[in-house]
Amino acid sequence: MSALIVIDVQNDFCPGGALAVAEGDTIIPGINALMQDSDAVIFTQDWHPADHSSFASQHEGREPYGLIDMPYGPQVLWPDHCVIGSYGAAFHADLDVDRAEMVIRKGFRRAIDSYSAFFENDHTTPTGLEGYLRTRGITSLVLAGLATDFCVAYSAIDAAKLGFDVTVRTDLSRGIDLDGSLAAASQKMQDAGVTLV
Repeated sequence: MSALIVIDVQNDFCPGGALAVAEGDTIIPGINALMQDSDAVIFTQDWHPADHSSFASQHEGREPYGLIDMPYGPQVLWPDHCVIGSYGAAFHADLDVDRAEMVIRKGFRRAIDSYSAFFENDHTTPTGLEGYLRTRGITSLVLAGLATDFCVAYSAIDAAKLGFDVTVRTDLSRGIDLDGSLAAASQKMQDAGVTLV
């Protein structure tokens, strides 16, 4: 069985949002169509407390997109985004949310960011998604969403490391591309055995 994992198609990652990905909303019709042919559909949702440690606003004198060292490793500082319960954290209105069987919320612990659908950024704290997929008998995954070079890539690499057959629909994903991060993420995905289509 195969599952479609739709990554973070939320208002703050779409044009006009706090952390907008260029053309982030243009992938939605294709994702909606892909849902119709999937055995299972799972959404992820960035879900941050207002004082999340990955927000540049929480670090005096720091600007968005700078890097700091956290106990779990390097962390990009982001503009405040996807704050719990906010309009920005909501799924985009055009996304067919009724098709989702499960929503994995990530980044809700203040002290640690969470890009991957499977693990927080310490690479050890699980979200529970792996267990859900295994109990459903799902062995192959198709990923699409935002942003290709962060949450999509981290999710795809973790899924491949866990032994799933993983495909990323690059035509149904869009990247932020910070200092070449899109090319680097694409190479890391391929190195991990992820198929890019």
